[in-house]
Amino acid sequence: MPRLTNPMRSFLLAAALTLLFAGTHAGAQENRLPDIGSSAGTVLSPARQQEYGEMLLAQLRHYELVLEDPLIDSWLRTTGNRLAAASDQPRQSFTFFMMRDRSINAFATLGGYIGVNVGLVLTAESEDEVAAVLAHEIVHVTQDHVLRSVERAQRDTVPTLLAMLGAIALASASDSSSSGDAGMAAIASIQGLAIQRQIDYTRSNESEADRIGMRTLARSGYDVHAMASMFERMQAVSRINQGSGRERLPDYLRTHPVTTTRIAEARSRAERLDSGNSVVATTSTPDAVLRERVAVPSSSTAVAPAGRINNPLLNNPLLPGGLELPALGAGEPDPAVFGWARERMRVLSANTTRQAVSEYEAMARAEPLDAAQRYGLALARMRAGEAERAATGFAELLQDRPGDVWLELGLAESLARAGRHAEADARFESLAMRLPTDRAVALTYAGVLVERNTPEAGARAQSLLRPLMRSSKDDPVFQRTFARVSEIAGDTVRAGEAWAEAALLSGRAEQALVQLNTLRRREDLDYYARSRIDARIAAITPMVLELRRQGIRDEDLRRQ
Repeated sequence: MPRLTNPMRSFLLAAALTLLFAGTHAGAQENRLPDIGSSAGTVLSPARQQEYGEMLLAQLRHYELVLEDPLIDSWLRTTGNRLAAASDQPRQSFTFFMMRDRSINAFATLGGYIGVNVGLVLTAESEDEVAAVLAHEIVHVTQDHVLRSVERAQRDTVPTLLAMLGAIALASASDSSSSGDAGMAAIASIQGLAIQRQIDYTRSNESEADRIGMRTLARSGYDVHAMASMFERMQAVSRINQGSGRERLPDYLRTHPVTTTRIAEARSRAERLDSGNSVVATTSTPDAVLRERVAVPSSSTAVAPAGRINNPLLNNPLLPGGLELPALGAGEPDPAVFGWARERMRVLSANTTRQAVSEYEAMARAEPLDAAQRYGLALARMRAGEAERAATGFAELLQDRPGDVWLELGLAESLARAGRHAEADARFESLAMRLPTDRAVALTYAGVLVERNTPEAGARAQSLLRPLMRSSKDDPVFQRTFARVSEIAGDTVRAGEAWAEAALLSGRAEQALVQLNTLRRREDLDYYARSRIDARIAAITPMVLELRRQGIRDEDLRRQ
């Protein structure tokens, strides 16, 4: 077959990933009776599911499709884990990650891996609305929808990919200058058929995911009305894009069609939860036990401004008068933090830093910027080299929210980039003392120290990151940062190990193995370092052998 051009190869890869998601997600929607005698549970073991999820995330990182930022990751994990803990399977492991794409999309895949596009968060107006989508995707995992889809994917994906390859071969064999366009059109046609089958196959189970997802929202303390409002927002986007062709339809709506009926059902469920949600409360004293059914307040009104509620339990005459109890559930999410996270995503997903600044300047011409947008503008200016103006912006915001970690980090980093190192270090050291194991604080401070490129700065950065090593073994941002600070500090062995881990987590298993084997040949390794390296070589070798068996080789290594 003629050699594919780079654009064609890239498109084929994207199409294959799309079909993988379609196959994996499609069966997730099939409406079935209780799983009596189903083979779904035996298709893949939990360990195998986890492995496939890890491989998918590594490949997405390899092609730089994942937005990796410690503050955004912290917000997304906190939101996702709060929902997961309130799901029907709280012991299920989940990994939440952010895609830098500004289209509206979210997906769940094997092993509890859930991806969310930046565009979905930019469309939402509250954390509750994002939580509604996450709750829906969590159900696809906990109800084994994703696992059941593997059986269908095994039947459908290979024939579809073969048809795609055949179309490419025919188009590539043509002498016409338009052969590339013909190949692209053929791929798009096959892809469109697969997606259409997916839509037809998924609609039957969306109601179940909505229903159980709504229950998860209520349990976790989010506003149950947010699901209907998010659906309405998506439907509005769909109507705006209707005249622009199918390619403009948000990806999420292709696999999760939003209809007026679905919105009405979500609104009706929310009303029922608000009016009928109750618990049995038990109050014990030395002389008596009282059990009574009491209504649980709506999640949208459960927390008063002071952070307390008029808990119906307090009407119990057995309790002392004037007693205050904390809100039921995990407490309300801070709306300001959602604003910081959304605007940070807007900045980091922009094509250029100057484009990000221009985006906020255009907003300001339409109407005054709110606090979250002012945060985004300050961040954009810092990244565009306007550090002093950025520092002023962060400082002004801090006057209204003293101690806010997002604002403190923004100000400290801006001061460092403006050359005001003593002021920056004082703020960073204060944050590090206050939050010694906070990933965002440690990585941001370490990143500033890396830019100084001195052994002293490297050693200080190492000391900041070492306490996080155990909890960050699967974090490529941490591994890359630790590798660089170790190099600066003169610890080349630790640097080599960290670079190998970063390569592995970014879809470069073969490269990681080469790096570790090179490192192992050093004569200055002590017993502990050699043992660590040998253990990692033993763990990574089977992955590389399996990839080679499938004909997958690292392109960079083959060019050397």
